[in-house]
Amino acid sequence: MQTIWLSGAEWLAVLRIGLGLWWLESWRHKDKKGWFERGTGIAWAADVAGRHRWGVVRTGFRRVVEPRPKVMAYLVVYAELALGLGLVAGFLTPVALVAGLLLNLLYLVLMMHDWAEQGQNAMMALISLVALFAMAWQTWSLDSALGLFP
Repeated sequence: MQTIWLSGAEWLAVLRIGLGLWWLESWRHKDKKGWFERGTGIAWAADVAGRHRWGVVRTGFRRVVEPRPKVMAYLVVYAELALGLGLVAGFLTPVALVAGLLLNLLYLVLMMHDWAEQGQNAMMALISLVALFAMAWQTWSLDSALGLFP
């Protein structure tokens, strides 16, 4: 593989780190007080799910998320932080990539009819897939330094 300036593995590390920074920005710009104290994030998602065209989304949200809004708010917010930190540092990278892919796919399905967010979720999912199958933890990562996931 020929590349300019960096090696292929280093460019994949740049892609992985960029995805991590994207997750960290998703975490940073959230109104945590609103999410944790007023339940704004889960209330918004409940409204989206309640109007969803697919019954499985409405039912799934009602059964899994609605009974535990506070737990889900903390789960979503801190999952985004953990994903960002893990991908930037390259720690447990395959786990972070799979978890991030699943979270993006959940967001994608929930907001299937809200095109404002779909490009972001689709691109983040694609980057997760490329980084996972190209094993983007081989360079500039704690995984590599610790000999994890050879």
